[in-house]
Amino acid sequence: MGDGVEWALHSCLNLAWIGSGRAVTAARLAAYHELPPAYLNKQLQALARAGIVTSVSGPKGGFRLARGLDRITLMDVVAAVEGPDEAFRCTEIRQQGPGAGAPGAYAAECAIAGAMGRADLAWRRELMAQTLDDVRERAELQAPAAPERIRHWFANV
Repeated sequence: MGDGVEWALHSCLNLAWIGSGRAVTAARLAAYHELPPAYLNKQLQALARAGIVTSVSGPKGGFRLARGLDRITLMDVVAAVEGPDEAFRCTEIRQQGPGAGAPGAYAAECAIAGAMGRADLAWRRELMAQTLDDVRERAELQAPAAPERIRHWFANV
């Protein structure tokens, strides 16, 4: 999983703490965590295509959440940024080289592909079971001052 997922998740939390009435540019969101603005903008555009954030044009434009954190799962963000494909792709190398057997020598499903597919499914189910609101609650327990600090930074800079 690339850095873009982490960046997108933090950006969503920051947008929630800033408040739904205010759009924030990709450059401002990137500046808060010292990220490259152009790369973060790509992640935010992916979130916009997925309906997680909305893009607002104009002088007070930028991005804001399109729906509440309780309606955005971690899987929504991962799929928006990384795409819907499974993390593991079996290319059937077991049927290449000197170890290749005669046709029909192998089971229809590669044992490795099956194991990786089950792990991927478990991972996706866990990500679908957690919303960004769940994460926000944990973050606020770990750092109670974070929401106010973030609101203040974005309001005053």
